[in-house]
Amino acid sequence: MTGPYRELFAAPGTTGFALAGLLARLPLPMTGIGIITLLAQVRGSYALAGAVAATFVLTYALLSPQVSRLVDRHGQRRVVPMATGVSVIGLLMLLAASWWEAPAAVLFLGALLAGAMPSMSAMVRARWTALYRGQPRLQTAYALETVFDEVTFIVGPPLSIGLAVSLFPQAGVLAATVLLPIGALALIAQRRTEPPIEAVVPNAAPAASVIRLPGVRWLAVLMVAMGVIVGTVDIVSVAFAAHVGQPAAASVVLCAYAAGSCLSGVLFGALKLQTPLRRLLLLGGIATALTTLPLLLVGSIAALAVTVFAAGVFFAPTMIVAMSLIEQQVPPGQLTEGMTWLLAALNVGVALGAAIGGYGVDAHGPRAGYLVALCAGGAVLLAAAFAHCVLRSREPRNPGIC
Repeated sequence: MTGPYRELFAAPGTTGFALAGLLARLPLPMTGIGIITLLAQVRGSYALAGAVAATFVLTYALLSPQVSRLVDRHGQRRVVPMATGVSVIGLLMLLAASWWEAPAAVLFLGALLAGAMPSMSAMVRARWTALYRGQPRLQTAYALETVFDEVTFIVGPPLSIGLAVSLFPQAGVLAATVLLPIGALALIAQRRTEPPIEAVVPNAAPAASVIRLPGVRWLAVLMVAMGVIVGTVDIVSVAFAAHVGQPAAASVVLCAYAAGSCLSGVLFGALKLQTPLRRLLLLGGIATALTTLPLLLVGSIAALAVTVFAAGVFFAPTMIVAMSLIEQQVPPGQLTEGMTWLLAALNVGVALGAAIGGYGVDAHGPRAGYLVALCAGGAVLLAAAFAHCVLRSREPRNPGIC
């Protein structure tokens, strides 16, 4: 099973950018849950915590495709440092506002600036694509990167929560603020593997955004719905753990979700399936929807951990398939933007899940939040069905057929 993964690192420089990318993407999952944990402690409101975290994630979702669009045109080493600097300023502002009990408006302003954080996952996937475009190794590389994403969700949220609970409320977000520039600089230092900039015709109008492509739009909708599930699990798990008197146990639940996804991603990346990608996407949507049903029945931390582990099993394969479809759908010169739209859409969903789930917890208790995840599961199924239909209709042998 490890053979396909060993082959990925035959090209020079791959180990360096893969490890740098792993570090560089860690601050993103630390920041969202870190804001929730921070503000829930110092302000005593899950609604405010969810709203500020949602502001960060939504701003990130809106800005990161534009940052990646600039990266496609000007290169990673020119754009990433500037975007990282703006994000660090925003995080420092948010930390200062929480420490000195500044008005809530300052918290939201800090979250807005912090959302300029570049999509490190897309930067690394673009490097793999530049190396292995058109080769079977590329899907394995996407699987590895999805697993690395999940590793950050295994390590990042529990680390952020643990620091905030055991040291002081700002500790989780502060750690993310320190790690972000270190990871970004480590990645852009790997110059020989930076994707080449596509030649631009002089005086030509900029290419239209890839989000206008029907296939990309439906894949983005799918990722929004999946993100809502993740965001709901994040904030409601924190609330549920506090409700049963075990606040630190929230990290166990979040680890379980990410671990299920990580393990399935490793297995999926080692397989050589002949099933069309659009069909795999539909199957992943069906399975994801079904695994949200047991969330309504949980009554303990152990039961919740087992349930979200099972739900996580279908996340990574669906994400891998979606990224592989993006690589097929968008022009090579807009690949970073295309992948960032999916990652941004995922984070839009996370923000919506956190915000809606937070209000549900404040109004009706932790269990009400899982109704949001159930509705999101239904949306995943519908989006996967529509995406399957659009992608099939665009195949040469199936014009206009759903």
